[in-house]
Order: sequence, then C-alpha cells, then structure tokens
Amino acid sequence: MSFLKRTVPIITILISVPLTLKSQTSNFERTLTQTSIKEIHSINFGIDQNEIEEIRRAMKTAVDGEFIPGALLLVGNSDGIGLLETVGIQSSTENTPVNKDTIFRIFSMTKPVISVAIMTMVEDGLIELNDPLEKYIPEFANLQVIDNETGMISAAESSITIENLLTHQSGIIQAIFSPNSDLGKRYAAELRGDFSAQEFAAKLGTLPVYFEPGSAWHYGHSTDVLGAVLEIAGGETLDIILEERIFTPLGMDETGFWVPKSKKYRIAEAAQGTRLGDNTVPRKMLSGGGGLNSTTEDYVRFAEMLLNGGTYRGNRVIKETTLNLMREKKIQDDVSREYFFYGDRGDWGLGFHLQPTTESEDGPHNFGWRGIAGTYFAVDIENDFYMIYMEQKRGGPTAPFNANVAGRMVYEAMMN
Repeated sequence: MSFLKRTVPIITILISVPLTLKSQTSNFERTLTQTSIKEIHSINFGIDQNEIEEIRRAMKTAVDGEFIPGALLLVGNSDGIGLLETVGIQSSTENTPVNKDTIFRIFSMTKPVISVAIMTMVEDGLIELNDPLEKYIPEFANLQVIDNETGMISAAESSITIENLLTHQSGIIQAIFSPNSDLGKRYAAELRGDFSAQEFAAKLGTLPVYFEPGSAWHYGHSTDVLGAVLEIAGGETLDIILEERIFTPLGMDETGFWVPKSKKYRIAEAAQGTRLGDNTVPRKMLSGGGGLNSTTEDYVRFAEMLLNGGTYRGNRVIKETTLNLMREKKIQDDVSREYFFYGDRGDWGLGFHLQPTTESEDGPHNFGWRGIAGTYFAVDIENDFYMIYMEQKRGGPTAPFNANVAGRMVYEAMMN
C-alpha cells in the first residue's frame, strides 16, 4: 500500500483548534516558528469522513469511561495534517479542551530524540558506535554479569558499546521491567535519589548487567546512560545539547525537561487518583530515557523531520544515510528475544522500534516509540505519513481506546 503525494483542498473542516503563528522575526526564524499544523484533506491519506467519525467515537469511549480526561490523534506528512482529532479535557480538575498546544509528559518518547542526538555526534566524529562505554564512564571498565538463576556474579567477556545502548542489548535493565529478579531488586534499592545524568550512569556502572552485552534484548536505562554520554562527549548538560542539536533547528521551543510554572495550565494530567509527578519542578536528573515534556505541535516537527530523511522545512538535523542506518534490524538470530516486547514479530534499530505494516515479517516497517503514560508515534516512510497519539494514563484497567487501537484504526482506515 502506498499513497500518492497530493494535496486536496479542504472540503470538511477536520481541525477545530485555532491555527496561530508565533512571533516572527528573520526569514529563518519565521520558517521554524510558524505552526507545524497545516491542515489538508484527510483523503490525502485515504481516510474518509465516516472513518474519522468512527475513530472519534472510539476515542471518546476512553473519556466517557473516565479512563483518561482527554486524548489527541494526528496523522500527517510534509504536505500537512489530514487528521487531528481531540476529545476530552486536559485535566479532570479543569475544563480546558485538549489541543495541539497541550503539554504532555512524553516519557520514553524522549528516547528517539536522544538516539538522534547521539547519531549526530557520530556524524561529527565525536562518538563511534563501537566505542566501549568505559571510554566515557570509567565505572563500566570492570563490567560484571549476574547469573539470573544462581545470583552468581562473574566478569563480563566484553564491554558495552554505544551501539549496545542504542539497541537495548547492553544488559542494563530497569527495575519495573524485571522487578522480581535479583538485579531488579538491587536497582530498586540502590538507584534512589536525584542524581545527575552522569552520576546516575556512574552508579549503574557499579552494578552488574543482566546478560553478556550483545547477547539479548532487554528494555531499561540504556538511553539514560546515552544521555550521560552526550554530556561527556559534548561538554554541556543534556538540555543544552538537545537545544543545540535538535530543538533549535526544528523550532521545538516548548519541549524540555520541565515546564515553566506560567504554562502549568496547559499540562495534561491522568485521571483522578493517578499522580504523574509535578513536571514544573526542575530536577537534577535530566533523564535521556524519559524526562521530556512536549506538545503535539512540537513533536510533529520531530516526526516530520524523520519522515523527510532528516530535514524539516529545509533545515537539516541528521543525514538521510544515518537515518537509514538507524532503521536497520539489529536483533540478529543469535540475540535472545526472551524479553523483547513483541516476541518474534518486528525488530529494533538504533533507537527505534521496527514494526511490520503488513502481514510480512520482512517488512516494510514503521519506526518510532511510545511513552509509559500512553503517548506514541510512528513514522511510515513507504506510505508517506506519521502518526502521533497523546494521552496521560498510568496503570489501572486497560482503556477501550489507546495507542495500539489508534494505530490499528489508522492503518485500517487507510487500507479501506
């Protein structure tokens, strides 16, 4: 399935959110600070009005059932946005509708941003994919591996590489994804406190890893460690590095590790009784694994850059050849899939999921990632579109509509 790139005049208004321009100064700044949300007709994506209404009804079930206060679903490409549906409100304690400027905790949707930043440093010769981690963080020099059955600890046979961190084959895990293991329990007990990114990585270096680097896939703190590597290789704190390499070139001026208190009224919250933390309070830890807050307006810029081979409105962030490398499958036959979220289906690249978009396991694949509070994005180059889904939900019963349902309904609508 593929779609011709064409722009059809709007017949039915699909976006009810006002499209405003930010302050404009130079021609360069005007290009970047214009809204990223330019509406085109949904027929450009093979989605008709009946399908839009069906999607909206499905989204509304999660709000009506009080699983979430509100949500947003967007489909776009470089021509514009053909679908932007919002339901509900930002918070159950206020009546502000969810919109393109609502601020969400994107949690692990931070990881692809960090991965792209790492690869820009690879392009610049500041980092190499086969660099041993101890080159940047000496605490990893005497790496040890824990036996998950016996608890015995022995010396690792090889170092963790930068590529191992990007592919989650480092052996570094996270307590919530392996809570009953000996190592998971040690993580929970010993990784408490508000560390800096480099302090956190150094502390991880004193703990054993879950398996020999490169031998298995396991989700964890690998991208937090990459955040520390960025700081060391770049000589600046992570927020400044991301600003220089990602946010300023893309005009992502409302994405960061905390939200100014003056913008608190725009923050999306989970359903009553669920606490996601106060993201207006600056923290010492700039988490490369899950610390960013962002808006749909901002994340569109990142997704569109990925769809366009590394450029956004003529401004290049990363080379297309580098992005192609990031989309190569990295879970080889000798790598254990025991802990891979998708089992035998799909793969993982240098910082992105790779999920088949047809029945064929060989692809084509979309790429992207999600956040633990329900946010999700995917980029589909073969079909020339990206999608973004935003909500705030943590724990509790499964909602009738979520990121998985959103992805399925978007693809079904396009294929019909």
